[in-house]
Amino acid sequence: MNEEIRIHSWPCSYYLDSNKQWIPGKLSLTPTSIKFRADKTGELLVDFQLAGISEIKKESSHFIFSSLTILEKSSKHWFSSLHPNRNVVFNILEHFWREQLFSNQESGAGAALESSSKGKELTGMLEGSQKRLEDTAKVLHSQGEQFDNIMRGLHKIEGDMDVADRLLTELESPSWWPFSTKLWKTPPESKPKENPSSPNPKSQETILLRIPVIISQRTDSNAKPGNLTVLPSGLEIRDCNSQLLQRFESRDVDDIRVHTPYEISIRQRFIGKPDNSYRLLAARMPEAIPILQMQFSRKMEFLEDALGFSGAGRSPQDLGASIWQAGRWVVG
Repeated sequence: MNEEIRIHSWPCSYYLDSNKQWIPGKLSLTPTSIKFRADKTGELLVDFQLAGISEIKKESSHFIFSSLTILEKSSKHWFSSLHPNRNVVFNILEHFWREQLFSNQESGAGAALESSSKGKELTGMLEGSQKRLEDTAKVLHSQGEQFDNIMRGLHKIEGDMDVADRLLTELESPSWWPFSTKLWKTPPESKPKENPSSPNPKSQETILLRIPVIISQRTDSNAKPGNLTVLPSGLEIRDCNSQLLQRFESRDVDDIRVHTPYEISIRQRFIGKPDNSYRLLAARMPEAIPILQMQFSRKMEFLEDALGFSGAGRSPQDLGASIWQAGRWVVG
């Protein structure tokens, strides 16, 4: 896959410090870098790596114009007049920047564990923590058995009290009285046993993949962060607070369009009302597309910018045995 593929671009203005003026052009995002090219001259004024960014902030230039600033090493870059709006550009840039940082941290941590004594020290700490957890589990198990014994004793006491109450009631009537109170006592109403509520199978469903995404619906002006969860029975889209926005059952999905290796749209058609459609952009979308292909092979459509990616899809063996076993019945 070409790492320099353009994920997104936005018309904006860049403050060129050497000329003390705003230059109109386009801000572009690739999987690893950010670029800005001037409209009039076509000159590439900005080109730096996402891994080199220290901070992305929303600020105001001259206390009036809303701007976006990117601190890269010791240089601060100002972007203003962003379209469709500053929040959308900020959400997308921050998403890809954070994912780039996470991937670098994971690879760096793996190398450090193999090459330094810090890794051994951390392993020892983890083993100690595991031992404490095991001891805690044993104590909790013992306390649980004690609570069970207490509950059994309480039930036995309650049963003995019921027997004593019945005997006392019979003793209260004279032995010569032919109409014993037990003849007038009606049997207690049998309460139907409450069947324990069966657990929701969907709540215990295997999660094939969950990735952070940027969500937009109908227009790009309201793109917000959230996450996409791929399940054997369908798809779930949630906001950044884990509130469910939409659940698509597998049969409800009419088509999934792959616009680029990092952007897809999911649509459910309706008759007589607008379609239910979501557009998702994510740095980890290349991981999700092969799994979506397994579940929705006949509903997947690769557009022009993603045709090369469709041929380079990974096989089920590359996705891991657990994913393949959890999703193979859906494919069937």
